[in-house]
Amino acid sequence: MESNCVQFLANKTILITGAPGFLAKVLVEKILRLQPNVKKMYLLLRARDTKSAMQRLRSEVLEIDLFRVLRNNLGEEKLNALVRDKIVPVPGDISIDNLGVKDSDLIQRMWREIDTIINIAATTNFDERYDIGLGINTFGALNVLNFAKKCVKGQLLLHVSTAYVSGEKSGLLPEKPFKMGETLSGNGKLDINIEHDLMKQKLKELQDCSEEEISQTMKDFGMARARLHGWPNTYVFTKAMGEMLMGYYKETLPLVIIRPTMITSTIAEPFPGWIEGLKTLDSVIVAYGKGRLKCFLADSNSVFDLIPADMVVNAMVAAATAHSGDTGVQAIYHVGSSCKNPVTFGQLHDLTARYFSKSPLVGRNGSPIIVTKGTILSTMGQFSLYMTLRYKLPLQILRLINIFYPWSHGDNYNDLSRKIKLAMRLVDLYQPYLLFKGIFDDINTERLRVKKMENIKEFDGSFEFNPKSIDWDEYISNTHIPGLITYVLKQ
Repeated sequence: MESNCVQFLANKTILITGAPGFLAKVLVEKILRLQPNVKKMYLLLRARDTKSAMQRLRSEVLEIDLFRVLRNNLGEEKLNALVRDKIVPVPGDISIDNLGVKDSDLIQRMWREIDTIINIAATTNFDERYDIGLGINTFGALNVLNFAKKCVKGQLLLHVSTAYVSGEKSGLLPEKPFKMGETLSGNGKLDINIEHDLMKQKLKELQDCSEEEISQTMKDFGMARARLHGWPNTYVFTKAMGEMLMGYYKETLPLVIIRPTMITSTIAEPFPGWIEGLKTLDSVIVAYGKGRLKCFLADSNSVFDLIPADMVVNAMVAAATAHSGDTGVQAIYHVGSSCKNPVTFGQLHDLTARYFSKSPLVGRNGSPIIVTKGTILSTMGQFSLYMTLRYKLPLQILRLINIFYPWSHGDNYNDLSRKIKLAMRLVDLYQPYLLFKGIFDDINTERLRVKKMENIKEFDGSFEFNPKSIDWDEYISNTHIPGLITYVLKQ
């Protein structure tokens, strides 16, 4: 028998933003596979026109390996027919009014038909340019809200944020909404319109600069504004402001905000281990497997809050099912593992070391890459001292050699200097998460799990999102790392 989540999706007309993104693709595949009777899915993609949007849909979404189960189940011809019948690619951009949709007939049809809006579009760069971060994560979220209000059948707006809008707080972090103007630093009140004006003023000051200078200055400016108000980077700062705007202006529209933690590869559906691109933790795993990571800033006892992508999608559909048509509601859900099934960095380090010791990556010369346990440093002071003794002092010696014997080492000094600066910048960006002391309370999500179980007539695991079900040793060693090697490293 069908679960209530599957029943909810039947005959729904859904707008999904951020369609080429990792999480949106997992959602689209899930809906097509489990509920082919969905009425319509409008997928918003950044593209010049409808033809370009369709090309992106096919090459970046439908033709990738994620859809192989659906393709095998239906066959190519039936899958193409299902896509033609159910999916409408829409060229647009959430940073523009009316989501940048230029076709007036299409936009009127969308306003008439859409009843569920799922906003996944975001820029996730930690040190994004401030103008881009504000445009997409902050005012883009408001643009989606305003679009949703014009949908005459609108029953729900579900917005995907991030649990790390909490900043660098420690202890148990509740699922509560932001108040408009709230800061984490206590330095006065946050005025989002003033932030927008400051951004525009900064751009005006830079109008005669090169594109490279503009980009770096706007990245630094965003980081400075974020830290002034108590957030560690531009990404989480602009996401927090987006939540504020949506909560303040939602009026009676039901609003659900999903705050996932660090999203990892699929644990079960459509098959285990699918992932796209290197996420926060994955950059570390791959660098270690390639023998490039000799030391690392982290507290072995710090909890790394990981959650598989398909569990996030399952929680999204369950939350949409629970709150559709729930006039005036604003619900916040943390979707993570730190509260119910925590895993520490020390555990992850040991599992990774064990994996690559038994199954090493192969280097360019065809030989296996031998890895050893790296040095873990638990404070920024220890890490800086290590870098100084191990790299910066030898670098200064190389600089002197280059001055007196410029022909002997070529451009080694400049090359190493760039790499060390990049490493220090990355550590500075990731430090708040590597030494994070917070635990994300998920009492709302737990209630959602209980409610889902009460309404499912026959449980088949199709919408599982209980982190207690994750065996971390099994998942990291036999699913996640092999998935990284297969789908990201292509080995």
